[in-house]
Amino acid sequence: MRARRYSVRTEQAYVYWIRRYVIHHARRLRFLYDVVLRQPLDAIDGIAPARRSRYVPIVLSQREVRTLMDGVHPPTQLCVALMYGGGLRISQCVSLRVKDIDLDRREILVRNGKGGKDRRTPLADLAVPGVRTWLRAQEKRYAGDTRAHVATDGLSAALERKYPNACREWRWRYVFPARRVYTDAWGVRRRHHLHESVLQRAVRGAALAAGLTKRVTCHSLRHSFATHLLEGGADIRTVQELLGHTDVRTTMIYTHVLNRGGLGVVSPADRL
Repeated sequence: MRARRYSVRTEQAYVYWIRRYVIHHARRLRFLYDVVLRQPLDAIDGIAPARRSRYVPIVLSQREVRTLMDGVHPPTQLCVALMYGGGLRISQCVSLRVKDIDLDRREILVRNGKGGKDRRTPLADLAVPGVRTWLRAQEKRYAGDTRAHVATDGLSAALERKYPNACREWRWRYVFPARRVYTDAWGVRRRHHLHESVLQRAVRGAALAAGLTKRVTCHSLRHSFATHLLEGGADIRTVQELLGHTDVRTTMIYTHVLNRGGLGVVSPADRL
């Protein structure tokens, strides 16, 4: 799966379901037969494939996004600004490194997106002062970790061979580091990034406290980013590039949640 550029989330999900399937049936899944064992399973005739229902994403209004941001505290508030301002997935937000944020060009470089693709996305002016203040505070924390010989986590073995000191350099530091450190199998003390569940709980709690009736998740901010860009006149190809979608048909889902619908029609009720 890694050779085929599957995302880490897909890999984890597949391994999880393989384990459950093996426990239940004592057999393996189709991916193992087709790709690993190269013994494709025979097709079963007379069975119609299930149709996937069309999913309409949850989109917040700009007022709701502002209310959500007012209801959370740093670092969650800054994460919300980055996810909404740049269309980041939650995993891409928490795994940002210092070198990936360009304050001068107002850009964020998203590394290793789905399919192993890198892309650039905007850094909202709204988030710039908060990012500057947050990074200054993190530099002091980084200095303490340096004195305590705490390294940054998440670098591949190949990268650490090429840049042996990268795990201790400021530019490779996570923008949102975890509070706790851990000791790896080689006895090195490391600090990972902020766990996704911290943001998920904070955003969910803020939405409930604000009385928002929509099912608000961190991914709703990415949906809102794309929808509001289209509402503002951005073309679909630009939105596709910013979201990192391989196929424009994936991006087309956001045309169904625009204020006037995908065809720009006006409701007859508005003419009454």
